[in-house]
Amino acid sequence: MKAEANQNLMEKIVSLAKRRGFIYPGSDIYGGLANSWDYGPLGIELKNNIKQLWWKFFVHSRDDMYGLDSSILMNTKIWEASGHLKEFSDPLAECRKCRSRYRADKLIDSKKCPSCEGILGEPKKFNLMLKTYLGPVEDEASLTYLRPETAQGMFINFKNIIDSFHPALPFGLAQIGKAFRNEITPGNFIFKTREFEQMEIEYFIRSENWEKSFEEWLTRIKKWMEIIGLSSMNVDFREVAAKERAHYSKKTVDIDYNFPFGKEELYGLAYRTDFDLKNHSQKSGVDLSYQDENGNKFLPHVIEPTFGVDRTILAILAEAYQEDGEGKNKRIYLKLSAKLAPFKVAIFPLLANKPPLIEKAKSVYSLLKPHFFVAWDDRGNIGKRYFSQDEIGTPYCLTVDFQTLEDDTVTIRDRDTTKQERIKISNLIDYINSKIF
Repeated sequence: MKAEANQNLMEKIVSLAKRRGFIYPGSDIYGGLANSWDYGPLGIELKNNIKQLWWKFFVHSRDDMYGLDSSILMNTKIWEASGHLKEFSDPLAECRKCRSRYRADKLIDSKKCPSCEGILGEPKKFNLMLKTYLGPVEDEASLTYLRPETAQGMFINFKNIIDSFHPALPFGLAQIGKAFRNEITPGNFIFKTREFEQMEIEYFIRSENWEKSFEEWLTRIKKWMEIIGLSSMNVDFREVAAKERAHYSKKTVDIDYNFPFGKEELYGLAYRTDFDLKNHSQKSGVDLSYQDENGNKFLPHVIEPTFGVDRTILAILAEAYQEDGEGKNKRIYLKLSAKLAPFKVAIFPLLANKPPLIEKAKSVYSLLKPHFFVAWDDRGNIGKRYFSQDEIGTPYCLTVDFQTLEDDTVTIRDRDTTKQERIKISNLIDYINSKIF
């Protein structure tokens, strides 16, 4: 029953996301493209709010962070030095009967096809990087890859940051950007896709301080999840066994979230040692050592917190989806943090056919618009407007009624409690600011 309920929840989230303009199937009018998704008007607002809040929390609030936006296409030698050409692969098993392909390490029975129960062939290594070619000739010389992670862009810019800003250790580089992986079995909505977005940090430290720094970043990640409204009851911190860690990692903790389809990795924290700077120094011939105030030269070690943007959105939607009541009294709402909600306030004229109410509501809209992302809604009756705004997670709905014309007060309704109170129009900006920020 629980599995059925979870599947039902996932279907409800996908349906709401499309119906209300959060996330649409990619290439939809041409029959779609498997596991590709487009963010609609409300989805991009939610996504941007997450990224802006992440940047504020992890970059702007600190004195030891530097932002970066590196290229998606990079010299192929970078991927050789990083180990991706050799190591970045998953075990691929193909059914000898129906030719379906699977990740062998994710199968319950590694010998039997889940689709037709045919015999699976022996697993083979399948490199996950997506290939492309630069220039008019498609040959080995023009072969390159869409980056499978944002991290390498930060490592190859390490010397540039040192030369431009002369930062003292410890310090970090932060980046938000697209990455691409030719996943064998993508799926579960936006959880695993071939094109996705990452928020990553490479934090450079002295090797002897790695354990302390690792714990500090773990604490910071916990605080971030609290800020965006993820319950600690739905989160597990799992240390990854040595044989399952990435080739560059000496220690990795995966932060698993209880998605409707089961507990899966949401974020990760890795101790990459000096693997990347050392290999790039050797392969490029450029010294990437750091020189401290005493003239000592060494390769810093790295702690890497990594966050998937799309997985964050899915976790937030799963956490926020709420239902109250039954039958005709059933209410669906997204209990989004006010910091993340696409619209902060929706403004209603009580009646759409009364010019004095429309005019007054428009003036309130104009007052709030420079301060908040606000919605105008005069469709149908008030109940239907509440229903619509609840489903998209708008924290506050504000109604201009006939009393407004008399005393300059409006009714403001709280999404979560549905309680209403009257507020002076002159106090609205301060009131909403106090609730949201």
